[in-house]
Amino acid sequence: MKTRTTILIGIILLAALSRLLWHPDNFTPMTAIALFAAAYLGNRIVAFLVPLAAMLLSDAAIEWLVRTQLAPSWLEKKQGFYEGMWLVYVTFALITVIGFALRRNKSLPAIGGVTLAGSLVFFLVTNFLWWYGTTWYPHSLAGLVESYVAGLEFFKWTLLGDLFYATVLFGGFALAQKRYPALRPAAS
Repeated sequence: MKTRTTILIGIILLAALSRLLWHPDNFTPMTAIALFAAAYLGNRIVAFLVPLAAMLLSDAAIEWLVRTQLAPSWLEKKQGFYEGMWLVYVTFALITVIGFALRRNKSLPAIGGVTLAGSLVFFLVTNFLWWYGTTWYPHSLAGLVESYVAGLEFFKWTLLGDLFYATVLFGGFALAQKRYPALRPAAS
């Protein structure tokens, strides 16, 4: 595996493990990771698999910490593995597809726009799927609206987390590429 790809995967795994640090609900790196992987990992299959593997790894770590009672009190309410988690994974796969738009244009407006789109997709899809796939809300238009209204409380943290982590990942890597030529893409 090329040095650049290995470093990119390492950055993604490290970012995913930041989920083990204290954070407000939904303030996570996962949307930014999906977009970053799509933008920089050359192989599209790898670009899908690495963020999902990073999420699975961090979910497993959370699950293990909670089950072994080693989790700090704030992490105890988080879930590593839970019913319906596959819906969130599917949503991040969709966000990865959106991130492919960044392969040719990694400008600040493009990254900002795609990050906002990823946040909206996460909000719209996951709240729809929780309405549709659970008994938490009545299966009616009123229940769907109730699901989206309940999700608004978390959307601000989703958006702030996505923007923060996109800035760290994309900005940090852009700075690293300027300093370390081995991180730049090979000339085609």
